[in-house]
Amino acid sequence: MDIRMPHSSAAHILVVEDDAAMRRMLVAYITDHNMRVAAVSGRQALLHALSVREPDLIVLDLHLGDDDGLDILREIREKSVVPVILITGHRREEVDRVIGLELGADDYLLKPFSLRELLARMRAALRRRHMDRLNPSRRRERKYHFAGWQFSQRQRQLVAPCGEIRALTKGEFALLSAFLDAPRRVLSREHLLLATRMHEEVFDRSIDVQIVRLRRKLRTGDSATPLIRTERGIGYAFDADVELT
Repeated sequence: MDIRMPHSSAAHILVVEDDAAMRRMLVAYITDHNMRVAAVSGRQALLHALSVREPDLIVLDLHLGDDDGLDILREIREKSVVPVILITGHRREEVDRVIGLELGADDYLLKPFSLRELLARMRAALRRRHMDRLNPSRRRERKYHFAGWQFSQRQRQLVAPCGEIRALTKGEFALLSAFLDAPRRVLSREHLLLATRMHEEVFDRSIDVQIVRLRRKLRTGDSATPLIRTERGIGYAFDADVELT
């Protein structure tokens, strides 16, 4: 593990990169811009670093030798909502980008990339996280109850009437949050795209895919009618009463 830590109040960045030269370059550049940096080369070192302290942001290379970056991203999202910026190469790049965003990545960069652009994207992600923390409505615990289900925004947890926890991707979490904030109202696909902050390179048709997946997550053995209703030519509506506690 390579670690360089300047100022104690600086943002703490965790770089996950198996290429030693690239790892040294990223550590040096990020450190020179007044951030603390820990750099690891693979999954085990990453999990150890997370167990010691959660960083403010993770820069994750998707191609890490024997370790699959997408599997690592899944593990991160099971434990934390820390912002993650992906670094992707040329192999299956479009598929990797889309899957990465759906699994909960906040942004991505394609190799070769500008270090200045990486820094700008890191700062943007850190600003968003800071604003989320300052927003009182986001900071307090919000629990939604509907049709026997429970949904906690802070814990990012969806609990079925039977008590089973249903895991949600970032896109599914954002969609469900948008629906629960406006129950029984028809929301246009454009509204849902904006509410979920989908990346500009993911087509708007991906909303329809996310809706299908979310409906599956909201399905119970005895439910004949889906909770998300389609209004043809308009959008979608959440077809249940919602209580907020």
